[in-house]
Amino acid sequence: MLGFKRFITTSKGLNSAAATASRVGADSSATPTVSALRFALSLETPSNTWSKEQLREIYHTPLLELVHSAQLQHRKWHDPTKVQLCTLMNIKSGGCSEDCKYCAQSSRYDTGVKAEKLVALDEVLKEAEEAKKNGSTRFCLGAAWRDMQGRKSGLRKISEMVTKVNAMGMETCVTLGMVNQDQAKQLKDAGLTAYNHNIDTSREYYPKIITSRSYDDRLHTIKNVQTAGIKACTGGILGLGETEEDHIGFIHTLATMTPHPESLPINRLVPISGTPMVEELKRENAKKLKFDEILRTVATARITMPRAIIRLAAGRYTMKETEQFLCFQAGCNAIFTGKKMLTTMCNGWDEDKAMLAKWGLEPMQSFDYDAEKRILVAEGSA
Repeated sequence: MLGFKRFITTSKGLNSAAATASRVGADSSATPTVSALRFALSLETPSNTWSKEQLREIYHTPLLELVHSAQLQHRKWHDPTKVQLCTLMNIKSGGCSEDCKYCAQSSRYDTGVKAEKLVALDEVLKEAEEAKKNGSTRFCLGAAWRDMQGRKSGLRKISEMVTKVNAMGMETCVTLGMVNQDQAKQLKDAGLTAYNHNIDTSREYYPKIITSRSYDDRLHTIKNVQTAGIKACTGGILGLGETEEDHIGFIHTLATMTPHPESLPINRLVPISGTPMVEELKRENAKKLKFDEILRTVATARITMPRAIIRLAAGRYTMKETEQFLCFQAGCNAIFTGKKMLTTMCNGWDEDKAMLAKWGLEPMQSFDYDAEKRILVAEGSA
């Protein structure tokens, strides 16, 4: 059986880098004497001490070399034939008090999205069953709330949803805004697999997008979730007018978390009419996102956070198949698929299954994504 671990360590250069990595320590607390890219590829244990200088060096690697290196890293830590299929359901739409400039669900903007009550359990189970029949193995529930303070009834109902969906053999993920340690523990006790709470962008650019919740508020929620034993799903949105330096800062926040996020969703902004972001991007000097920036962000994340599941999320439907293919070459191994994202379009199951089959990829099984379970080279195997 062909294995994937140590796939890249056959080259003389990388063996040299591995020796250097051993001398400086697996946590990379000392400055490596090899390039940041070779150093990253040589590590046998993920590092949480990346500097922005190292990340900047990796991000600006010539693009062909960067994507190639990310694919090698991906094959070292994951089965490259498997992809996680996730489906997202909006269980409580609109009425959020936050001022995120991109969000259709903010009560501050006239986007046509109405505030609704929490959906019933039966509706959730019906949608989850359909997703499972179509190959999705993680079912995600999103509610437009700033936080869970004073929402004991809502948290109890969502906990029941989590337990019932888990009983179907599916992984569960929720995004409910900020949660404290007690609330996170309640979700853990219900069997929650992962909690989504995106950092959105770099620390430096964040105040230009959101003022109603601080960057540290987001980091505190992520730590509360991880402390409770729930896997953290956290990523961001590209195309908010940010620079490439912000992409590097965004990755730096994630790559220096301990532990790294289990799941890292990469969203491509879908401008929603009525949100301030639409008008800001119309400005003559507004920074427009280029596809190669998405590719560099994905590849740098894969190289520096090798165990993470990197997921193409909102906005994927705006990408050509060839662009998606390149993202998978750069280390993506998960997608959102199904009927809809929270308020935007989503690629459908049938088209996604056909696309992945053409590429030779298969759906990842539930609870079978841990990089610690990656295939090892069998002794004596060809």
